Amino acid sequence: MSTNLLSYAGWTFLPNLVTGWLQTLYYGLTVRVGDPKPLPGTPRYNKHRRRIHILVVTAYLLYTIYEADWQIRREGDFYQDLGVSQDIDERGIKSKFRRLAAQFHPDKVTNSEARESESYFVHLRLAQDTLLDPTRRFAYDRFGPDVVNWRHCASVRDYVLAGMQVIAPYYVGSGLVMAILGFLGYLDWGKYWRYASFASLLVFEMHTVTRPYYPPVTTKIFKAILTKVTNHSPYLPFQQLILARKIMLTVFIALSQLGPLLQPQQAQQQNPEQSQRQSIDRLEQLTKSTEIETTRLLALDLAPVAGDEKAMKGVRTKMKDWLIENTVRADPEVRDAVGRVMQKRRVGAPTGARGTR
Repeated sequence: MSTNLLSYAGWTFLPNLVTGWLQTLYYGLTVRVGDPKPLPGTPRYNKHRRRIHILVVTAYLLYTIYEADWQIRREGDFYQDLGVSQDIDERGIKSKFRRLAAQFHPDKVTNSEARESESYFVHLRLAQDTLLDPTRRFAYDRFGPDVVNWRHCASVRDYVLAGMQVIAPYYVGSGLVMAILGFLGYLDWGKYWRYASFASLLVFEMHTVTRPYYPPVTTKIFKAILTKVTNHSPYLPFQQLILARKIMLTVFIALSQLGPLLQPQQAQQQNPEQSQRQSIDRLEQLTKSTEIETTRLLALDLAPVAGDEKAMKGVRTKMKDWLIENTVRADPEVRDAVGRVMQKRRVGAPTGARGTR
């Protein structure tokens, strides 16, 4: 969790920081000594900064994906711990465990390594017991090592329902955050693709955890590409889901930073009259919303005397006097006259003292 928070927190300051360093280095290498460098705020400076920033965000996006893959590989899984393939049968698991038990059993090692060997042997036995049970193996492949703590589950249906309870808060929370950010205007750029990707991930995860077979897109396409590009074993379904979630969140953050960088070019091509019309429409909507909010607050303040006609008449009279008094005070001639009178007062004279300068 802490690693993920540090990785995502890096998006808030690292791209801008690295962009500034690279732009300074770029000018130091390309601009001759004595020639003026582009000043901040100039079109040339902004163009260079935008391009460098796009490269930095893209590079950091690729690095974050690589980091997520490395984290998954570092944690490993029961198949890797036993040294078997993902399609191994029951006989192969038992045979492999017997060979590992002969090597790592606490009775087979020295006293100095007994404690560490015992904990590792217990882990290997847990991996064997999980993979030998078809129901627990089904749950492990789709929900990960957390299923070993789900003692109340006895059937595939129980494991799927328990897994749904773990998955639901993630998607409900993520959906609410996206809706709130979209309402506040932070996700305007690429809004359609964000929601389409989020819905696709939800459908993919529901299909993965509820079917007795692996999704065809992962077994026929993703697995084939992975075996050709890398040399590590294919992902288990729960590893695919973890990586897909991290990639989706990272891409969303990257799009939030790339959107403003790509919008300036679109703004230059926009018709000035259309831009002015949109500004007027936004100002009109803001004025209407302000008027509605003011009316609501006024009605809320007058709620205690709403049914008392005599009290309402007194409020109207006081409001009328207040408006007249403030109008008179705001008049320039009245303010100048008051200012001249205040200048003639004796410095340090108490209130009510007679005599002027």
